[in-house]
Amino acid sequence: MNGVTGSHPDRGETGSTLLLTIFYCFLGLSIVLVVVSATTLYLERKRLFTLADGAAVAAAEAWSLERVRLDGDGLAIELDSAEVRDSAAEYLAVVATDLDDVELVAATSVDGRTATVTLRSTWEAPLHTDLVPLEVPIEVTVTARSVFH
Repeated sequence: MNGVTGSHPDRGETGSTLLLTIFYCFLGLSIVLVVVSATTLYLERKRLFTLADGAAVAAAEAWSLERVRLDGDGLAIELDSAEVRDSAAEYLAVVATDLDDVELVAATSVDGRTATVTLRSTWEAPLHTDLVPLEVPIEVTVTARSVFH
């Protein structure tokens, strides 16, 4: 016998996998947190966009019969920027929403037929960490055209 009683693993390769497991769990949770936060940001922007779309449609329909005129192509509508802004603000006041701090940035009509509405809001992260910012401003602009048949 050569004095070896059994097979021993090399002592340099032994160690605990606990630290590696903890690191991968932390990494996995961080990725899940970022994906969930990005998803809620996307959904919040879509909700703000939907609200702006409704306000733009309401603003595009803010014409009165006195503003309808006859041109070479038929009947045309003239939108007034003040009426567009008032109509968009009224729509936002009436519509119930749980979006935080929705602000009507602009509501105008440049060409007299198209209403452009810009809304701003602030998104807050569902879980506040160093990996995900606490607040992100969101701004959307929507254009709607009034059609008179």
